[in-house]
Amino acid sequence: MTDAAHLSPRRALITGASLGIGEAFARRLAADGWDLILVARDAGRLDAIAAELTGRYGHRIETISADLSTDDGCAAVERRLVADPPVDMLVNNAGISLNTPFVRSTVEDEARLLRLNVLAVLRLTHAALRPMIERGVGTVINVSSVAGFGVPMPGSTYSASKAWVTNFSESIGLSVAPLGVRVMALCPGYTRTGYHERAGIDMTGTPRWLWLRAADVVDEGLRDLRKGKLVSVPSWKYKLAVAGLRHAPRRLLRSVARDTRGRVGRGDD
Repeated sequence: MTDAAHLSPRRALITGASLGIGEAFARRLAADGWDLILVARDAGRLDAIAAELTGRYGHRIETISADLSTDDGCAAVERRLVADPPVDMLVNNAGISLNTPFVRSTVEDEARLLRLNVLAVLRLTHAALRPMIERGVGTVINVSSVAGFGVPMPGSTYSASKAWVTNFSESIGLSVAPLGVRVMALCPGYTRTGYHERAGIDMTGTPRWLWLRAADVVDEGLRDLRKGKLVSVPSWKYKLAVAGLRHAPRRLLRSVARDTRGRVGRGDD
């Protein structure tokens, strides 16, 4: 990295930035001195967050209102990722799950989930990496989930989409690390984002001790990034859970999944 690069403001683009983990990333990075580009569908909410953070920290904050489940939405963000001033960090946080079993959902809803959880992550990561590799520096954080660690949730495509995000991030991370660029999957468990309430998912049966704060997820994710990890699982309780999932018999996992009924999920789009 050149001296000029050290002196120029760091700039992060965050998708799903209007709520939950995405908003927590925006608040943490703004406090750390980053300029921001905030992406979400809710233009009013984005503008309010941008005004608050600009007033508090004085940094430059851009907003892009875009639906990343559409080609036009992805294309708008791709254009910004390859434009100047350059983006130093991409946080792919936007995502959804469906409160409907696969056999009762529509193909349109399932396709939207895959476009947002999978295709948008692929497209934006691809767009961000080329200029980062050319500069020899940059970071991509893809927000995944512990639901992607080999847990077949009955009737849910959410866990399958997150398994893809984790594997994709780890694979690409291995390939670009020698080029000075970092890619990491951030895999939280149950996190207070307001998503479940908005989606109408009843989480009253989930023990309170399982819940994480979005700000804590971001803090631990950034610590793991500095440690050079390709996959970050915030909180010791979920680290233990993931270790168990990786070694548990498939028959046991299927039994647990039937009892859970697909409640592990988060989404901020």
